[in-house]
Parts: sequence; C-alpha cells; structure tokens
Amino acid sequence: MQAHTFFRCSSVVGADNMASKRIQKEFLDLQKDPPTSCSAGPVGDDLFHWQATIMGPGESPYAGGVFFIMIHFPPDYPFKPPKINFQTKVYHPNINSNGSICLDILKEQWSPALTISKVLLSICSLLTDPNPDDPLVPEIAHIYKNQRTRYEETARAWTQKYAMN
Repeated sequence: MQAHTFFRCSSVVGADNMASKRIQKEFLDLQKDPPTSCSAGPVGDDLFHWQATIMGPGESPYAGGVFFIMIHFPPDYPFKPPKINFQTKVYHPNINSNGSICLDILKEQWSPALTISKVLLSICSLLTDPNPDDPLVPEIAHIYKNQRTRYEETARAWTQKYAMN
C-alpha cells in the first residue's frame, strides 16, 4: 500500500514537472517571438498563473483598447487546456460578464499541439470575427446578427469605458 501511495504522488509530481517545462518553454518562445498585439507571462513566481494583454484589433470595435486576461494552467497541461478569462469587461457574443470565453480550442477542440501564443491569436481573431452561431451571450449575438451598427457602437463604448485609460 505504501509503495502504491508513493507512486501516485511521484506521478503527480512528474506531470507537474512536465507541465512546468512546457510552460517555461512557451514563455521563452513568447519572449523571443511575441504574437502581434499580444503579450503574456507569469504573475510573480507562479508559473501556472499568467496575465496576458491583448490590444484590440484595429479593424474591430475594440481598436485602441487594452484587454487583460488571466491564464491558469492545469497541472496536466498541455494535455488539458488552460483556463482563460477576460479581466476587462468586453461587449461580445462569445465573452460573458464573468470573462469566460466561448472558443472551441479552449474546450473540445483543444490539442496539446496548441500553445498560448496560438490561443492568444485565436482570441484576437475572435474579437475581429465573433461567432454569433455559438454564443455565450445570446442577446449580444442577436444584436450582432440583426443590428450590427448598434452592436459596434456598444462594443466601442464598452472598449472606451473599460479598456482605455
């Protein structure tokens, strides 16, 4: 029984160590070759807790905004996706008031081949091209589909209010 318990603990430590190595590599890669208009890195000494920033894409109603995002890596990363939440309020059909993001690669389409850099670029792309057919906020999706000007005006107003200092 004792050996079994020890094995389980050491396998958890092994997974954690593997995740740490992968996260460190991604951080170094991000520093060497940062994705356009995004940045990310650990909060303090906790390698599993990052903060990222995304500059609102120029061709979107989010242009000029700086959006803060928290990233939490699970101990079995990259086999499980990171948990990613907007800290900045965003008016968007795929981002709710808690900052949760409806993006397939953060759920069922996750692959260990993905990196935080690719995920941040996908989030930027989502800001430019919302997916109103798979909304997290159906009311905003409805406005996006049926009253695009109103959607863009509201998104711009929220960007001005919450993402610009």
